[in-house]
Amino acid sequence: MFVWCPDRHQLGEKQEFRSNLLRDHHPHPIEHYSLTFIITKNASNNIQQHCSEISRRKMEKDIDDLPKNEANYTALTPLWFLKRAALVHPHRRSVVHGSVHYTWLQTYQRCCRLASALSKLSVGFGSTVAVIAPNIPAMYEAHFGVPMSGSVLNAVNIRLNASTISFLLQHSSSTLIIVDQEYFKLVEEALNILKHKTQASFKSPHLIVVKDESIECDPNNLQYALRKGALEYETFLQSGDPEFGWKPPQDEWQSIALGYTSGTTSSPKGVVLHHRGAYLAAISNVVVWGLNDGVVYLWTLPMFHCNGWCFTWTLAAICGTNICLRQVTAKGVYSAIAEVGVTHFCAAPVVLNSIVNAPPNDTILPLPRLVHVMTAGAAPPPAVLFKMSKIGFRVAHTYGLSETYGPSTICAWKPEWDGLPPETQAKLNARQGVPYTTLEHLDVVDPQTMKPVPPNGTTVGEVVFRGNVVMKGYLKNPKANSEAFANGWFHSGDIAVKHPDGYIEIKDRSKDIIISGGENISSVEVENTLYQHPLIAEASVVARPDDRWGESPCAFVTLKTPVDKSDESKIIEDITTFCRANMPGYWVPKSVVFGLLPKTATGKVQKHVLRAKAKDMGPVKTSKL
Repeated sequence: MFVWCPDRHQLGEKQEFRSNLLRDHHPHPIEHYSLTFIITKNASNNIQQHCSEISRRKMEKDIDDLPKNEANYTALTPLWFLKRAALVHPHRRSVVHGSVHYTWLQTYQRCCRLASALSKLSVGFGSTVAVIAPNIPAMYEAHFGVPMSGSVLNAVNIRLNASTISFLLQHSSSTLIIVDQEYFKLVEEALNILKHKTQASFKSPHLIVVKDESIECDPNNLQYALRKGALEYETFLQSGDPEFGWKPPQDEWQSIALGYTSGTTSSPKGVVLHHRGAYLAAISNVVVWGLNDGVVYLWTLPMFHCNGWCFTWTLAAICGTNICLRQVTAKGVYSAIAEVGVTHFCAAPVVLNSIVNAPPNDTILPLPRLVHVMTAGAAPPPAVLFKMSKIGFRVAHTYGLSETYGPSTICAWKPEWDGLPPETQAKLNARQGVPYTTLEHLDVVDPQTMKPVPPNGTTVGEVVFRGNVVMKGYLKNPKANSEAFANGWFHSGDIAVKHPDGYIEIKDRSKDIIISGGENISSVEVENTLYQHPLIAEASVVARPDDRWGESPCAFVTLKTPVDKSDESKIIEDITTFCRANMPGYWVPKSVVFGLLPKTATGKVQKHVLRAKAKDMGPVKTSKL
């Protein structure tokens, strides 16, 4: 037996030995095996430490020798929440989308039908199902129906372009795609790109198109999809059994969802989540937000974003009501609060900003009740938190990443803050706070020494996580996993301080991620596209403050041939048009600045200088038109 250490390629010197340390820890005599380990010196130390740990644990004896059995142990999965909701409140509204209403019993049966229909196509354990849709009932149902079949859900960002979606479909090996009618042509374009790329090896996935009779939808898109051979979603469900005997995962480490984050690499990274983490994150939402049975929750946060921060599963746990909002507007939010009794919703700071700055005709004030809001995705400005509080919203500020199942820290409110001035309260609430109930370890450390920074509110370090609500890892990306999990922690790449009360506060983001409207944008990917423009010699992209989106990309560009000032506006328009044709719309730089890029002596672009320039330019103003 050969055991190869992960770092074998880093050290040339190897040692070979036969270990007797395993003799006491193997079910058969060690003589029955030939154990040869080819390892590095570092790996040798790790193996010996591991064997010592086994020996130590063997010496530590519990008070009993009672084993796990079927009566006292089962894998954790959020799928049980749905079955319970159908039992406890079968006639309570579960999902509302315009004139479409479902009860919890109906939702459970529809999810069983979905799981059954998938199983009939041999879509099950080891399969990935991609769902490309806004916040509609089918997207909610997929969060249960897909894993109930044993497959993994890949909820895709509808703001991505065809090229990126093509990569995601190939990388995830999606065997079936459920797509909203308005995005069918986007998927068709993505599949054509994939077909051209893979040629003879291309195998078209099953296509299921979702009909939506909302006024925003063009019925011609549905008819087009059906002519192209897609099967309508309701028809697909009818082929399934509402009493389908779905089975929970045998192992809670089994994958439940796959989500892609752009990160800072040229290709998106696939974040793999397991049933155990989804269960714990969903329960943690209940605890940290103090949710009660029967909450009426408005879907302003996209369900494709970290599985709706796991609130897709949380709402089933508390038997709440999901109000689907296909397009998010301030008017739509106020109307839902007034007309359908919304009590809670989650949103990025950009949505909060639109709510507090909505024109009077779009608001319904005063609010009929206290409305609870959870915000994350970017640090909310204290001014926005103050305005939200002033008009009747209570905002819970959270922080997390796709790799931590969405929010995993919260600025837990303390009673002693109630007597402070509102402005001070807003500043305190703008911090990222403390761990969620089910996050075991959170710290801010020196990335070089891994020692915690002192809690003085000024010493910066990197935010690191460890626990059950950290991802399994990145799909098919061992290099990224090695970096992300270095030294036994998940490294966020976010720079923060720790205050004397233990609350953390983000001060900056490393690796130049731009967060626009709660969505991550990789500056590297935008730069790579800009370099393809025939007039551009060099480009560097940083974040610039934006009144509407919080941040937006600002491109500093060096042209191959200098141009007159009078021609700059025309070239900016040409660059913008080029970008819109080659990247998602929200990636397109809202600002383009011409000139030489500042560099170090080794030729590296000094992005900190560019960030300072972008900040000095002031925020991109929201158009009054």
